[in-house]
Amino acid sequence: MPGITGMGTTFELPNFVGELFELTPSDTPFLSAIGGLTGGEATTSTTFQWQEYDLRDAAQNTKVEGATAPEGQSRTRNNVTNVVQIHQETIDISYTKLGAFGQHSGANIAGTNPVKNELDFQVQAMLKQIARDVEFSFLQGAYSSPANNTTARKTKGILEAISTNVIANASATALDREMILGLLQKVWDNGGISESETATIIANSYQKRMLTDIFIKQSGYAEASRNVGGVNLQTIETDFGKLNIMLNRYMPVDTVSVVSLEMCKPRFLEIPGKGHMFMEELAKVGANTRYQLYGEIGLEYGNEKAHGKITGLTVGQ
Repeated sequence: MPGITGMGTTFELPNFVGELFELTPSDTPFLSAIGGLTGGEATTSTTFQWQEYDLRDAAQNTKVEGATAPEGQSRTRNNVTNVVQIHQETIDISYTKLGAFGQHSGANIAGTNPVKNELDFQVQAMLKQIARDVEFSFLQGAYSSPANNTTARKTKGILEAISTNVIANASATALDREMILGLLQKVWDNGGISESETATIIANSYQKRMLTDIFIKQSGYAEASRNVGGVNLQTIETDFGKLNIMLNRYMPVDTVSVVSLEMCKPRFLEIPGKGHMFMEELAKVGANTRYQLYGEIGLEYGNEKAHGKITGLTVGQ
């Protein structure tokens, strides 16, 4: 069923009786696991950054007796940036609609309307929609940091951020054991998935079935579950430790990603006196109430070498 734009009245938003069911899934496991809309860290700029450094290759680095002090060495650092993107929505409800919660439509109007406050209902629905948009952006977001205000800022999602540990199939290829273990090895060799509690494979429905077949049915790896950031995740024992499997409907169906969740967190632009995700009433212009929901949020993904992805997978049999 469609939404509406503009003011909500008794004509556009009729009331019905009986239990109210949500038709659209509103789960956002990636966002929830790394902090949600209320977690994360504040920023005071639309662009935020973090730093990286590496260590020299390990070697049997020794000196002879009585050697003079070696030449000084230092490690350089570099920065990584991302941006917060604006999530702004308006809820506009007529006075009549707010008061007429006892006016019922439908074939059988005997009963109770569970929505007693239309504004509260629309705010809850809008927050779920914003969370879904953030989840999608944190996974599939295409980066944009414009030079002026003619285009919107867009945060870089985890999939676009990953450039080192990539298995890109030129044509559709079925996910198999060697492919996924090859990716896990790439990520582990580059320092990722070293914290077992947060080492996570993210997949949509078909690739999740493939992972279950590969690890549980074919390989007989142990299966269990655990809680990460309030999200209950299936776990499997692999050659690279116990990994979470996150079923996520916002992942591209032809892609599997390996993510070190401990490196990921939301970054919010704090608005003075308001916070980072807030609701405020807009100017009164008629017999209605108007509120806006507003927040600026971006993804900090840490070291991109700690994550990996496989693309170009088959999406069905």
